[in-house]
This record gives sequence, structure tokens and C-alpha cells, in this order.
Amino acid sequence: MRDVKEVWQPPVWKISSLVGDFRFRFLNEEQQLCSSGDWNNLQWEKLWLYNLHYFDDLNASDADDRTAQHCNLIEKWINENPPGQGNGWEPYPTSLRIVNWIKWSLAGNILSENALQSLAVQVRLLRKQLEIHLLGNHLLANAKALIFAGLFFKGDEAEKWFQEGMQVLLRELPEQVLNDGGHFERSPMYHAIIFEDLLDLINIFKAYGRALPENWIASAEKMLAWMKGLSHPDGGVSFFNDAAFGIAPRLADLEAYAVKLGIAVSLSASAGLSRFDQSGYSRWESTNAVALLDVARIGPDYLPGHAHADTLSFELSVYGQRLFVNSGTSCYGISEERLRQRSTAAHNTVEVDGENSSEVWGGFRVARRAKPENFNVYTDNEEVIVECSHNGYLRLPGKVTHRRRWNCKKNEMIITDTLVGGFSQAKARLYFHPDVNVQKKENNLFTATLASGEKVEISVSGADSSFLENATWHPEFGLSIPNKCLVTQFSGHQLVTKISW
Repeated sequence: MRDVKEVWQPPVWKISSLVGDFRFRFLNEEQQLCSSGDWNNLQWEKLWLYNLHYFDDLNASDADDRTAQHCNLIEKWINENPPGQGNGWEPYPTSLRIVNWIKWSLAGNILSENALQSLAVQVRLLRKQLEIHLLGNHLLANAKALIFAGLFFKGDEAEKWFQEGMQVLLRELPEQVLNDGGHFERSPMYHAIIFEDLLDLINIFKAYGRALPENWIASAEKMLAWMKGLSHPDGGVSFFNDAAFGIAPRLADLEAYAVKLGIAVSLSASAGLSRFDQSGYSRWESTNAVALLDVARIGPDYLPGHAHADTLSFELSVYGQRLFVNSGTSCYGISEERLRQRSTAAHNTVEVDGENSSEVWGGFRVARRAKPENFNVYTDNEEVIVECSHNGYLRLPGKVTHRRRWNCKKNEMIITDTLVGGFSQAKARLYFHPDVNVQKKENNLFTATLASGEKVEISVSGADSSFLENATWHPEFGLSIPNKCLVTQFSGHQLVTKISW
């Protein structure tokens, strides 16, 4: 008889979050679970509480050291979270918890009869509240949980769970994973989450001897190639739309997991230009530089919740180190800081008359959206030129179009920003990684020194003024790190920025 637990492959390990007796660390914040009411403590952030109910620590790299604590935690959750009540019974945390409990069991741990009964109740309630209204990554998480439970349990009811999960997944996966391998929400962080979901599904199908659906392996291979293309030389994700470290698995861990599952791993991105046309990103790589260019739509028209007003932004690493970084994401919700981090002014692109290129609002909402247009690429042996415009500022009185051209050479990038239409003043911004020391040498000339000592020179022409200002970078939730931003103000119709290394 097939031993499922022997075929099951260890998945990507989660980050340890249980740091003491019922003490947890999520999103760079620690809290102690002191009473039953703390599962829904109104003084704690909603996203923090969601993490509390995920049970990720069951599948942390050192989880074996806390088996007794995990058993106690599972029983505590069951006793203090009556069915259907509180944050923990919302569909998304329910979905993640179902999968985490099953993974923990497949790793060789024992779920008590009480835990198994609770798990079944969780699945039954999840079935009745699939997040059809949200779609996207939430609905995929719901479907994944039904499939995991349907394979883990036996009987007619379990088979119905499996079939219902598969019905959703087979409909959603082809829509959400684009032909170039990118996830349709255009967030490298959420792409990594969905990629892990697909790998987990391949893993459990193999463990239970189920035939893999057509194209799952091919989709996984494309998703891995996309993630490599949108990662920096340091192996971390780029910060387009909602993105941060510490939420999704790193590239190296996902690649290792894919190898264990027999998925072909492509070579690293090659020199020159790599295009991901369906998702709308491009990667240019030379001997000492990697540039990631955003010529993408902000996301699906019906699902813009994780979008930033970052059209025509870019990130740049030189000598293996990040030089220019977009905002990142340190918070969700509807705060002013959330709105600021989604704004055009928080990204390496051009802001016109203080307006956002796409009208982000309400934490996870977008009104009128910038759409990229007239994308062109020109290449020869020594130079790659990528150019694109967007129509996000056509709603302004002067009906402005922003066009950006990146001229990429071995040791140089020249960015030409052209504004057509009427406006008072525009600002182009370049945000430096916190490890970069940047100094103004003379008017419109700056020198940036990397942590390793290499220097990069930035000059601008066509500016009314250029200056450095204090800013913050948000590489993780709950974290803001001081950095510097080069702000260039211009009222003419063209600005040229030259970056040499």
C-alpha cells in the first residue's frame, strides 16, 4: 500500500514565528497570546491577526523542536475559536490553516481526533464561503485548501471537496497565470505565493498517486522562469505593486522545491533583454547591471487591489547590489501611509502636477488607471532601447502623455522622459537603496557609492532643479528604513537622466 508520507516532499519551510510560550512574531511585531480574546484583539492589526490564525510555524524549518507546543496550540485554537466566530474563520485564514495542518500531518506529526474533527468542520464552512467576490489569489487559496482536504480525508464527502476545489482551480489557474508565466496581479510577491501554491498541489497529487492535470508542470516551469527574470542578483523580488520580503518564499527556496518535484529548472536569465510581454515587464542584463522595467498594466481591470501607481518605474542593480528601489510595502489597510506607498511619488517614475498616474485610493482600490501604450524595443550589438508611454495623465486639464525611453549599454543607462501636453511642473524620482551613500557633487550631478565601494554617477539635463531628500524604503511589513531620494523638478517637455557605472 502506498505510504503517502514517504512520497510527500518537504515543502518550502516557513519563517519561524512562535518565539515563546504562545508568543508570536509577525510583520516585525511581537505579541503575547494571553487570553482567548487575543485571537481577535481589536488593538492588533488585522493582518497580524490573520497571520496568528495561519499556523505557518507548524511548517517552519525548526518546527520539530516545538512539536509539543504545536499540539497545545492546535488544541488551544480549537477550544477558543468556536466555529464561524472571529478572524480565524474568515475564508482566507481558514484556507491557509487547513493546508498548514495537513502539511504538518504529512510531515509525520499526529493530528488528534479533536483536531481532525475541527479540520473537517473548517472545510465544510469554507465550502460555503468561497471568495468568489474577491477572486485572485484568495480564491486560489480556497480551492487549494479544498483539494488538500479532499485528498487527505477519505469518503464521498472528501471526494466532493476535491472535485469542487478542482473545478475552481482549473478555471482560475489558466486565467491567473499568464502565457509568459507571470501572475496576473503583476506583483512579484504574490507571484511567488501562487507559484508555491502550484508546487504544493503538484506535491500532494504525486503523494496521493493522482495524475497531474495537463499543463501544470509547464506552468510551473514558466512561473519559475518569470520569477528569475523579475528578481535581482541578490535573489530577492523586485518591488512592483504590493511587494515585500518575508511574506513569500525566496527564489532559491522555490527553485530547490521545484527540483525535488522533478520540474525542469532553466538557466539564469541571460545577458541582453528578456521580455515578459503578457505581464508587461522587461529585464535588461549586462556584465555588471540588471534593470527591471515596468511597462505593465497595473493588473486585471476587475482586480486592482494590489496595484501601485508605478507605471514606467524601474529598479536597477549594479555590481550585484541594489541601487534604485521602489517603495516596497510596510502596511495594508486604509492609512495615509498605505496611500503614500502606493503613490506615483513613491516610485522611480514621473509625477505630473502632484497627481498619481493611476488613482489609487481606499487601501485596495483604483479609479482611473494608467495604461501602457506604444511599447517598442530596438537592439543592436552594443545597445538596447526600450520605450513606452502611458495615458494616465490624459485626465488632467493639459491632457499629458508620459513617454519614457531607456537606452541601455554595458556601463550606462540613459533615461529620457518626454511629456506631451500642458502642465505646470513634473518631478522625476530615483530612490536609492539604504546601503548606498549618495552625494551631490555639483548642480545636477550626483555620485552614489555602493556598500562594496564601487561608484555610480548620475547626471540630469533639462531640470529646473535637482536635489536629495530624506525618504524611507519598506522592504518588509512593519519596517521603514531611511534612504535617500533624488528628486528632479522640470517644467520643460523633456528630461534626460544619465546613469554610469
